[in-house]
Amino acid sequence: MTATNEFDLVILGGGIGGYTAAIRASQLGMRVALVEKDKLGGTCLHRGCIPSKALLRSAEVYRLLQNSSEYGIDTTSITLNFSKMQERKQKIVDQLYRGVQHLLKKGNITVFHGFGTILGPSIFSPLTGSVSVKKENGDPEILIPKYLLLATGSRPREIPGIAFDGEYILSSDQALQLESLPNSMLIVGAGMIGIEWASLLSDLGVEVEILELSDRILPGEDPDISKEMARILKKRKVKIHTGVTILPDSLLTEENSLRIKGRIQDQEKEFCSEKMLITIGRSANVEHIGLENSEIKVEHGVVVVNQMYQTAESHIYAVGDLIGGLQLAHVASREGIIAVEHAAGLKPSPLNPLKVPKVTYSRPEVASIGWSEREAKKHGFSVKTGVFPFRALGKAVAQGESDGFAKLVVDHKTDDLLGIHLIGPSVSNLIAEGALAQFLDATPWELSQMVHPHPSLAEVFAEASLAVEGKAIHS
Repeated sequence: MTATNEFDLVILGGGIGGYTAAIRASQLGMRVALVEKDKLGGTCLHRGCIPSKALLRSAEVYRLLQNSSEYGIDTTSITLNFSKMQERKQKIVDQLYRGVQHLLKKGNITVFHGFGTILGPSIFSPLTGSVSVKKENGDPEILIPKYLLLATGSRPREIPGIAFDGEYILSSDQALQLESLPNSMLIVGAGMIGIEWASLLSDLGVEVEILELSDRILPGEDPDISKEMARILKKRKVKIHTGVTILPDSLLTEENSLRIKGRIQDQEKEFCSEKMLITIGRSANVEHIGLENSEIKVEHGVVVVNQMYQTAESHIYAVGDLIGGLQLAHVASREGIIAVEHAAGLKPSPLNPLKVPKVTYSRPEVASIGWSEREAKKHGFSVKTGVFPFRALGKAVAQGESDGFAKLVVDHKTDDLLGIHLIGPSVSNLIAEGALAQFLDATPWELSQMVHPHPSLAEVFAEASLAVEGKAIHS
């Protein structure tokens, strides 16, 4: 017999967008149910943000120990134990997984483990939006919500004609489960994920070669940032090819190796490697969740929503990678909060993509917010810029990490900050100051007047702000 349950809010998907929304809805007094077919925490916790950062940290420590003599510390032998790196990664994921479970229990959120499908109008409800939860055993349960939030996330995108096999052709999910390091890795796609993997693997001694369709790596960042990252990676013996179109029909796999051809302008070039990692983006999980039973629109592979994340069915919301845009964990989290606050009758402010920080957790890190110089000019602004290198900061030199710079893009007429772009040590933390400056509509002069501690990496903001008018102290 099918059981039915009524809730104020049902959430389909227990990733960071879904569970954050669930907790906020509970705080607002809603009776909440969350449906998840796998583990709570979703891609970010189990197959993305957290495990990749754990491995990046291990690679950072390994690289630091290899260069310890530069700091006056002599070591006799350094041994890489990749299995222990993977064990540490999994312990971190498991710890945070328990934390998510605790938070949902604390919020009295009912969790249904199973595959949820949206139902059209039926005997259960005259409105679209009831959810049938199919479990491994037993009859399905029907959840009847006042509001429904879709947060089903995304999956790694394949190159047409080249399927992930987990052995030679890897997705980022599969790469996280490697039991041993390959001698060489071909990385197709040089966005955030591709560059993080290139940095990680090269630090662990893997021979890395990057193939990117665009004319530069990190195509979503300011071109000056892309240029600096390319310089640094090449210095680390990473091979980079841009303007490459992969020829899927040319793929050949042999024992412990593969070969594939790419077209660069009018010429074909063959690339050889032990394994190939494809990081060309992610596809929204719009299939098999019952969208065809609703009036919800899907365009270009993502669900269409308004600025409050309502779909064409106003009582059904959608957030996160499912709706495209900035496919970032912190964006999905904020979108989930805005959606449930709107459903609860509050008046949350829309999310402005230009005030959302982006980070690439490579070595060195990259962080940005707002428009690049090129984008600002395309939008009709007359701009001025301030650039200041980390090598001119005492803290960066003492720390032994002085590559990179800060770049501010400023409206020449109003002095408004249009964009902030960083490449260098710890910029994933430093960008928070830039994000606050953007949120408060600060000017470069105001940033320069803030007293920054010395010596610190944060001084890069004060100096870059002064550099906008050619008045930097240490250059």
